[in-house]
Formats: sequence, C-alpha cells, structure tokens
Amino acid sequence: QVQLVESGGGLVQAGGSLRLSCAASGRTYTSYGMGWFRQPPGKQREFVAALRWSGGTTYYADSVKGRITISRDNAKNTVCLQMNSLKPDDTAVYYCAARSNYYGDYRIESGYGYWGQGTQVTVSS
Repeated sequence: QVQLVESGGGLVQAGGSLRLSCAASGRTYTSYGMGWFRQPPGKQREFVAALRWSGGTTYYADSVKGRITISRDNAKNTVCLQMNSLKPDDTAVYYCAARSNYYGDYRIESGYGYWGQGTQVTVSS
C-alpha cells in the first residue's frame, strides 16, 4: 500500500508563507500524480491543487490560484505545496493524496486511492 508522509504544517501570521511536503513510498507505481485537499474547521474537505507525474500538468482551486503552487520536489514521488500570502480562510487540515486513476477529474476526491493523515495549517489574523 502507498504510504504518504506530510510535513510543513504549522502556525503562521496572515500574509506569511508555508511550504508543505508530501512524500509517497511503497507501491508508488500505482500512482499517477498527487493532490492536495484541505478541510477547514466545520467544513467539508475541498480541493486545493493537483499534479500529474506525466507531463507535470497542474490544477488549482480558484481560491488559491496565484498564491499556492504545487510542484515536484527533488525526491521522487514527492510534491510540495508552496503557500504564500496566506489568509485566515486558508486555515485547515491539509491532506495529500496519491492518484490511483490516470483518468477522470483530478479536482475531485474520486480517483485518489491513498491519503495521508493530514497536517494542520493555522493562519492567524
């Protein structure tokens, strides 16, 4: 089974930056990409960004476009989420997920077969 390890969460002031990392190990040959989702307090989990391994195609939620960038790290099967100009509304538990289906909409949870435990990001005003 694919194992995901997330890091980089923490507390930051509004306008600050954080960099989240997610490393996948195990049966990673089944992964076609990585995605980031987040769940704000009291709300449903929502899409943030995604990256296809093949071709490097990226997808972003409109709410984070221009402030958040998903990219491959130097290590294999590792993605980073660079978050700048953070807002209190960005406060959430951030989850990384490994894409198990090459086809379909990378913006929805369906198609992501493996999930990390999540890392807390808190943005204070």
